[in-house]
Amino acid sequence: MNPLTSFLVFVFVGAGFVVGYFVNVYVAVALFACAVLIASSLKMANAWQKFVILRLGKLQSVRGAGLFAIIPVLDTVIAIIDERIQTTAFSAEQALTQDTVPVNVDAIIFWRVHDAEKAALAITNYREAIDRVAQTSLREMIGSAALATLLSDRKQADAQLKDEIGQKTAPWGISVSSVEIRDVAIPVALQDAMSRQAQAEREKQARVILGSAEAAIASTFVAAADTYAGHPMALQLRAMNIIYETTKERGATILIPSSMVDSLNPPSAAMLTLALAGSDALELNGALERLEVPGLSGGAAGAPAAQTPT
Repeated sequence: MNPLTSFLVFVFVGAGFVVGYFVNVYVAVALFACAVLIASSLKMANAWQKFVILRLGKLQSVRGAGLFAIIPVLDTVIAIIDERIQTTAFSAEQALTQDTVPVNVDAIIFWRVHDAEKAALAITNYREAIDRVAQTSLREMIGSAALATLLSDRKQADAQLKDEIGQKTAPWGISVSSVEIRDVAIPVALQDAMSRQAQAEREKQARVILGSAEAAIASTFVAAADTYAGHPMALQLRAMNIIYETTKERGATILIPSSMVDSLNPPSAAMLTLALAGSDALELNGALERLEVPGLSGGAAGAPAAQTPT
C-alpha cells in the first residue's frame, strides 16, 4: 500500500470511529466501507514500476508511474515489474573446455525488462529463467572454446554470451545490457604446467633475441674488418685510440707487443727498435762507470793497465 492510500484509509477509519461514537453507527459503517474501497482500488506506481492488470482473466492494461484506480474484485494486479537495470550472478563448475580442461567460471549479467506485459504473461518466473539460461549458455560457450582463448580473450567470450542470452530472453521482454566473466579458475596442477610453459617461452624468446643481437654484431665486425683492410691508416688510428683508452687511468703500466708497434707505424718500426736498444746500451755503460769495478772498466776501455817497476 502506497503512502497516499494509507493516509486516506487512516483518515476514513478514524472518521468512522468518531462518527460511530458521537453521531450514527450506519454512517460509521459507510466510512469503513469507503476505507476498504480506497485500500483495494487506489494504486500508485513509482517511476521505475509497471503494474500489469487483468480484468476477469484478460489483460486490461499496463499502468506506469503515477496514481490510478482499479475496480475491486473485477481487476487484479498480477505483477509489479521493476524496469531498472538488475544484476544476476551465475557460475559453471567443473565445465570442460574444448581441449577437455575442467574449469570453474564465475560471471555476472546486467539485464532489464523492456516489455512488462511479456515478462508477466509469457513466463512464470523471469528472474529464475534468466539464471538458468545464463548458466546453460555459459556451459555451452566453455565447451566450444579452448582454454587459451577463454583466458586471453574474455571480451569475445563476453560478447558471445551477451548475444546468446539476449536471443533467448528477448521473447520474454527482457534485454541483456552486458555480460562480464569475473573469474576463470583452473586446476592447480595445470597452473604449474602453464607457468613452466610460459617460462620456457620467455627463455626461448630471450635466446632468439640474443642470437639476433650476436648476428648483428658479427656483421658489423665483418664490415669494420673490410674497412680496415682497405684503409691501413684507419687501422693505425684505431690502434692508437685503443692505447689512449687504456692509458687514461693514472699509474697504469702497459706492455705493448711488437706486432702492435708495427701496426702503429710499420716503416719506422725498425728505427724505433734500434733507438730503444741504443738508449738501453748507453744506460748500461753509465751504470758500469759509476760502479768503478777494478779490471771491468779497463776491459771495457780496451787498454791494459801500465805496470811500474819497483
